[in-house]
Amino acid sequence: MPARTHYALRIIRYESMSNNKPFDFWYAVNNTELISTPTNRLETFGDTVVNYYLVCQQMDSTEKVVVREGHLKALKPAIITPGALGQVDVGDLGEEARQYAEWLKEHANDLRILQYGFSLQKQELKEYIVTDHIDNVLARVKTEVAELNDPLSAILVGVDDPWRVCLMKLMVELVQHSAQANIQDLQQQSLDLKKRLVDNIDQAFLEASRDPGRINALADMLKQNGLWSTYEDRFFALVKASGK
Repeated sequence: MPARTHYALRIIRYESMSNNKPFDFWYAVNNTELISTPTNRLETFGDTVVNYYLVCQQMDSTEKVVVREGHLKALKPAIITPGALGQVDVGDLGEEARQYAEWLKEHANDLRILQYGFSLQKQELKEYIVTDHIDNVLARVKTEVAELNDPLSAILVGVDDPWRVCLMKLMVELVQHSAQANIQDLQQQSLDLKKRLVDNIDQAFLEASRDPGRINALADMLKQNGLWSTYEDRFFALVKASGK
């Protein structure tokens, strides 16, 4: 079963468990269809700008369609501590998006997105209304976007109000798609940094063994990196050998 379908079923199931309490953001989430998503995943070590095309039928007219074009900026992810798990900054996407983010936060075990958090910044470029059937408008938008050959473009059909939640659902989908690779990149970076630090410490021990005047600098290095207890025995063995 495709991930998108599975996610939608999970949302509906949760909604039914909530005594059918009406949430505007759930209305938007459940009525948002992702027509196409970026072929590129979100960047691990930098920000990613996604170009979105949101098509919405106006609430009061079946023949008027709103098309919104803009950028969504996903800030680079970072591995967070368990105490900060689930912190989501939705920027200026609105109150309904904030409520949606709160639901995501409470269900961090279900959504990989919350294993490292993310922030959103919205930049609107253009909004226009077309008098036509929504299927015809969508077909034209798909043709126009295809001609751009943009690997970071996304087309979605959503609701006119609250339409910003539709963008939030898009970003949830993108981060779920990118999360595994992003986390692997971050973990590899962490391993590389730890190895580099260990190599630097070994070199500092070697230099201090040849020049006792470097022992104090070695001690400072260990304390600054929170590794004093790890290297304490080795350090004092060096001090004893140096006769200092």
